[in-house]
Amino acid sequence: MADPVRVRVYVEGRVQGVAFRYTTWQEATRLGIGGWVQNLVDGRVEAVYEGTPDAVEEMLAWTRHGPPHARVTSLHIVDEPPRGEQGFEVR
Repeated sequence: MADPVRVRVYVEGRVQGVAFRYTTWQEATRLGIGGWVQNLVDGRVEAVYEGTPDAVEEMLAWTRHGPPHARVTSLHIVDEPPRGEQGFEVR
């Protein structure tokens, strides 16, 4: 099994008020991703994804479009050292 990876993601666009956090939680749970997601006061969404490289890459691919009513215009992805995140939380 591959060593876990961790990324912090800042998502811009129409990403608040469109169930982005809830559907992120659903997708992360389906993929076995640890971490969390939260709205930021500037209108962006911030998330941390930790898991296998394949699962995190699939999660990032989903994040590039988000749920049906979202309109993602930009992602800023920062690699971080894994911290052993367990479960996924909506903040």
